[in-house]
Amino acid sequence: MFDNGATKEQDDVDFCTLGMFIIDEIHFEGSRPPVYGIIGGAGSFAVVGARMVAGKQYGKAVSWIVDVGSDFPAEVLDTIQSWDTGCVIREDKSRLTTRAWNGYGANEKRDFKYLTPKLRLEPSMLSQAQLFSKTFHMEAHGTPVQSVTKPIFIWEPVPDRCTPEDQGKFLAACRMVNMVSPNELELGMMFGRPGWNETDPEDRRLVQNILQSGIGFDNQGTLVIRAGKDGSYAYSLGRKGIWLPAYHETRADQTSKVIDPTGAGNSFLGALAQGMISEGRQGHQLLDVTLAASSLWDRIKTRWGNEGQVPKALICATVAAGFVVEQIGVPTVSTAEGGRETWNGTEFTERLRIYTQRLCKTLEQFPPDHDWLED
Repeated sequence: MFDNGATKEQDDVDFCTLGMFIIDEIHFEGSRPPVYGIIGGAGSFAVVGARMVAGKQYGKAVSWIVDVGSDFPAEVLDTIQSWDTGCVIREDKSRLTTRAWNGYGANEKRDFKYLTPKLRLEPSMLSQAQLFSKTFHMEAHGTPVQSVTKPIFIWEPVPDRCTPEDQGKFLAACRMVNMVSPNELELGMMFGRPGWNETDPEDRRLVQNILQSGIGFDNQGTLVIRAGKDGSYAYSLGRKGIWLPAYHETRADQTSKVIDPTGAGNSFLGALAQGMISEGRQGHQLLDVTLAASSLWDRIKTRWGNEGQVPKALICATVAAGFVVEQIGVPTVSTAEGGRETWNGTEFTERLRIYTQRLCKTLEQFPPDHDWLED
């Protein structure tokens, strides 16, 4: 069934995740029936997001580890292999594959518990090629990977450690990563609040306090707050905030295309990481051309520096998350006529173009002296 527990790795790794692979069962609020045997885990979804941005040409540069137990379904392996990533599969027939229960309540609040013993990934488990990755995604409450290079670290705090008691550890860890990204509920819980809202003055002060405490070794890191159907907010010390609407905007006159939000945040971060190192590739070239239509883009790009690296990566992340919410589990990748790669029947770059054109129209609704969000 498995080829010595691993696929071939390439030396040049763009993205590596320390998130786990999990097989999920999902229970919904109300009369909607539960589903079982679904690909899940922060690592799996982060890889899907990174892989979308990387495209087929750079797919093998998206690297991760999948721990396989004695009960691992063959059809799940087929799906993983269809992504054509630099996946390292480790088989251990003496244990069960990590499985988990997910329960959704009001306002997409998720409860989570493991059904089998988990096997967390540690930095010591990474191969030499993975240790040289340009970017790392971590869902953890600990120390980032010590790499011989200077990669980009993107960290999403573990939800059950987002408590006031762990606030000091959270702020200390922020200083060791380039980007930290809780969702709005987790950020609120961290500071003893029911959630986080951009319009609340106290919540805005909370953001400023985090930035003043420091993100990144040079204090120039970014706080990215994932807000589900309300999109995302990004803040960095000395820069104006950025709000990006979700790809699927909810309107009263249309049927929602959002089926299941599970994994969308993880995919957002995987795509964000890959987007940070994709300058000059097809997707970013498309972004440069499309964003040039906005009279405000030059100002945004100047404020954030590096040719708008962070805002462009956030756009990639938003589009990737839009694919993930359209079904239960992961989106389907396939090859269309002419060798074009599609996800759920649509090319990633096509949605990138559609979303960015829509975003440019949104930007033009602001007066010339408006900078998205106040400090």
